[in-house]
Amino acid sequence: MKSILLTGGARSGKSKMAQELATKAGRQVLFVATATAGDDEMRQRIERHRKARPKDWKTLEASSNLGNKITKNSGGVKTVIIDCITLLISNIFEQIGENAKAAAVEKAVTAEIEELIECMKKSRANFIIVTNEVGLGIVPGDPVSRLYRDLLGKANQMLATHVDEVYLLVAGIAIPVKKA
Repeated sequence: MKSILLTGGARSGKSKMAQELATKAGRQVLFVATATAGDDEMRQRIERHRKARPKDWKTLEASSNLGNKITKNSGGVKTVIIDCITLLISNIFEQIGENAKAAAVEKAVTAEIEELIECMKKSRANFIIVTNEVGLGIVPGDPVSRLYRDLLGKANQMLATHVDEVYLLVAGIAIPVKKA
C-alpha cells in the first residue's frame, strides 16, 4: 500500500490534491475529517467541505484517536484521506487544556501520531495525509503558539519518516520532497 504526506501553507492546494489523488485511484474512500465546529465560520466551512466530497465516500469525523477510529471504520476502503494533522494537533491542545505542561501535551501528540502510524502499517489501504507547514514564518510571540508550532513540526517529521512520498504544495503546485 502507498502512503503520501501533503504539506504546505494554508490554501496551498493540499486538500484539493488529496481529493484528486483519491478520485484517480477510483476506489472506495474513507475521508477522515479532524475539524471541529467551534464557531459559525468553521461550521460553514465544514459544511462546504462535506458538500464538495463525492457522495460515495465514507466520512469519519474524528477529533482524536485517529488510529483506533480508522481501524474500526475502514473496512473495505482502499484509500484513507486524513484532513488534517494540523487540526488534529490543535484538538489535542484543546482537549488537554491551556494550563497543561508542555511535556504532557508532547506526550499526547506523540502517542496520537504513533497510534496513527501503527494503524497505517497494519492497514491494507492507501493513505493520503494533509498537514500544514507552520514553521516557515516568524517565531510565535507566546509559549503556547511556539509549543504548537514545534509539536506540529514533530508530528510532520514522524509521519514523513513513515510515508512513501512527501509533497510540498505552493500555490497549487506540488513539489516532490520524498519519492517512493
